[in-house]
Amino acid sequence: MARDTAGLPPYFNIDPDAALADLDPPSDTGDFARIASACAQGRADLASRGLNETGGKQLRLFSTWEITRYLIPVAQAHFRRVLKQHPELPQGQSETEGGAKWFTLDEVLTLRGFFGAQGSKAKNYLPYRPPGLPAKLVAVANFKGGVGKTSTAAHLAMSAALDGYRVLVIDLDSQGSMTSIFAGRVEDEWQTAFPLLARHYGEHLRADNQRRMDRGEAPQPLDDSLSAAMQMTAGDVIQKTHWPNIDLIGAQLNLYWAEFQIPVWRMAARGWKLWDALTDRLEADGVLADYDLVFIDTPPALGYLTINGLAAADILLVPLGASFLEFDSTGRFFDMLHSTFQSIEDSENIAARALGRPEMAFEWDAVRAVITRYDAAQQGELSSLMQAYLGQTLSPHRQDFTALIGQAGEQVSGIYEADYRDFNRETYARGRETFDATYAAFKRLLLGIWRRQERAGAGATLP
Repeated sequence: MARDTAGLPPYFNIDPDAALADLDPPSDTGDFARIASACAQGRADLASRGLNETGGKQLRLFSTWEITRYLIPVAQAHFRRVLKQHPELPQGQSETEGGAKWFTLDEVLTLRGFFGAQGSKAKNYLPYRPPGLPAKLVAVANFKGGVGKTSTAAHLAMSAALDGYRVLVIDLDSQGSMTSIFAGRVEDEWQTAFPLLARHYGEHLRADNQRRMDRGEAPQPLDDSLSAAMQMTAGDVIQKTHWPNIDLIGAQLNLYWAEFQIPVWRMAARGWKLWDALTDRLEADGVLADYDLVFIDTPPALGYLTINGLAAADILLVPLGASFLEFDSTGRFFDMLHSTFQSIEDSENIAARALGRPEMAFEWDAVRAVITRYDAAQQGELSSLMQAYLGQTLSPHRQDFTALIGQAGEQVSGIYEADYRDFNRETYARGRETFDATYAAFKRLLLGIWRRQERAGAGATLP
C-alpha cells in the first residue's frame, strides 16, 4: 500500500493499517545482542579506516611548511639552513626527487630540542614546565552527552603533544571513544583503570586487617580479584599510542562494572576514601613525575568513576553548547558537583573534628566551562548572555563548529592527525584555527597556574 502522508498535516493522515504493515515484530532481549553485534561490526569496519596494513595506527608525517608555521618558531629558510649545517639532525624524507621534506613527530621533537638548546634565547622552543612540580591533571566532564567532551579532551591532548609535552590520556568512559581515537587495545577491565581502584581498596583493606589483628579480631579476606589487583601498578595498564609522546589508559564496556563494585567495597569499608583512589595510585606509581599533563575523559554521568576523575583533577573543563537546554543542564551538573563534594567534606569533617584532625576540603586550580560546536551567526546573543551569567568561569574562547572535524572523524582521527593535502593548506589552516585557539586558552590557564605555584614555592623557601 502506498504511504498516505502526501498531504501532511492534519495530522499526517496516517492510515493505521499502513502503519501496521510497516511494523516489525515485537523485540525481545535477544534482539539487543543482535543490534549490538551489528554495531560492533560497523564500528570495527569504520575504525579500520584509520588503521594501517598491520592493524595499527600510524601518525602522519609533518612537512617543513607545517613545522615552521605551527611547531617550531623558525623561518623555513633558516630551518633548511640549520639542517644542512647539521647532518647529524633528522633530515626528513622526500616523497619525490627534490620535493618537500616530511618528518615524523619524533624527529620534530628532536629538532625542537636542538633549537631549544642552540637557538635564539628570545624564542620559546620548548614548552614551559616549572621544575619540581608534578604533572597537572585535567578532567573534562559534563553529564550531558553530545557536548564535545571526548573530542575536546582528545584535541587538547594532541595539541599538548605537538607543543612538546609528555601526555597521558585516561579514559574512564566505558564507551571507550577516547580509546578508539588513540587506537587503544583493551581486552577486559584489567587493562583499564579498574585495577588501580581495586588496589587502592585492597591496600585499605589490608591496613584495616592489620588493625583488626592487633585487636585480636579476624581479618576480612581479600578475594581473588583484589589479590590480583594488589600485584598491579599503573605501568601495567598504560599503553603506548601512535603518538610518540601520548600514552593511554584505555577503557571498554567492562569498566562500567566499577560503578557497581565500588559501592560494594564502600559498604564493606566505610573508612575507605574511594574518591582518592585514582589520585593516590597515580602518585604512588610515579605517573605524575613521568608526564607533564594527564587528561581524564569522564563518563557522561556523575558516577563513581567520574567522582574519581574530578577528585584527581587540578583543572576541570566543562564543555557545553550555546543552547538553553545545555546551559540549563550544565547548571544542574554544577549543582550536583556541589552536593556531591560538599557531602563528602561534611561526612569526613565530622570525624575529623571529633578526632582533632585537620578538616578536608577539595580544591581545583581552575574550573572553566567551554562553549563547543559554536555557530556565531546563530548563537552569538545566547553565548553573550551565558558569559554575563558565568563570568570568568566561562572561557571567552568559543570553539567553532568546523566541517573539517567531521571529515577527520570519519577516519576515527583527530583534526591534527589529518593530512592537509587531503583538503588544501588554507582549508586545513582555517579548520584547525578553532582547536588551536582552544588549546591557546587552555595553555594560558595552565601556565598561569604553574607560575602561581612556582612563585608560591619560591616564597615558601625565603627566610
